[in-house]
Amino acid sequence: MNKLSRKEATLLFGAALMLSQCGRGSGAVVVGSKNFTEEFIVAEIYAQALERAGLRVQRKFNLGSTQIAMAALRRGDIDLYPEYTGTALIDVLHLPPMRDASALYRRVHDEFESRYGLRWLRSSPMNDSQGLATTQTVSKQYSLSTLSQLSRLAPQLRLGAIPEFLSRADALPGLQKFYGGFQFKDIKTYDIGLKYRALLHGDADVVTAFTTDGAIDANHFIVLKDDKGFWPQYQIAPVVRSDTLRRYPLLASTLNRIAPLLDDSAVRSMNYAVDIKKQDPADVAAAFLKDRAR
Repeated sequence: MNKLSRKEATLLFGAALMLSQCGRGSGAVVVGSKNFTEEFIVAEIYAQALERAGLRVQRKFNLGSTQIAMAALRRGDIDLYPEYTGTALIDVLHLPPMRDASALYRRVHDEFESRYGLRWLRSSPMNDSQGLATTQTVSKQYSLSTLSQLSRLAPQLRLGAIPEFLSRADALPGLQKFYGGFQFKDIKTYDIGLKYRALLHGDADVVTAFTTDGAIDANHFIVLKDDKGFWPQYQIAPVVRSDTLRRYPLLASTLNRIAPLLDDSAVRSMNYAVDIKKQDPADVAAAFLKDRAR
């Protein structure tokens, strides 16, 4: 889940601040997003789908972290935003990882409704899970294709990681407990936007990844198979205020029709178009809806 460049993020953040001055009295559905490429794209798809259904939409993108987006939703500053099942379980509900996708969705659906009065709509098949990636050269040199193999080979390899990967229960500490091993020769931390550069420049042998990152296909990286099923699913879905669903009966059916169209291939391709080819997220979303949502 790559961030945009600092310049692009700043521009989007400024736009979000301008929109926030408009208030909620406009009779529009307010669609929010967190602060990285995939969220901008999916939120824009939701917004454009609702507009195609005849609803007025106000955008408040680039709100920031999960905690900021959730706070905005609960306050009523926004009506909905795209969230990930695994993120909701671990970062919002503070519950242990679950590896059955259906059970995970039911748990976050029920807990969000009972705790916060928020509704999860239909989830998409895409799974933007955490992962570990390497180059084809390193993969061939060490016959490395799975996390089990990496757990044993780690003392020979250098890890490039985003800072939170070193402390989260569903990241390196969890891998060490679940698989054993994972004692790397060296570990360096990088900003989320720089991790793949470390891999390309030979400063790391393995880096943390998100499985729908556009850079994976662009650079022909190998995502190591989670052969024992450690990581939970991170399927995306709209999280919506219950009062919004009552005010706009078309909203749920419209977004539920979009959900099955967002698979790994489609989302990775759209992330590539924005992150690598520098296309505008709104244009990418419009092309997706034109091609897939007929």
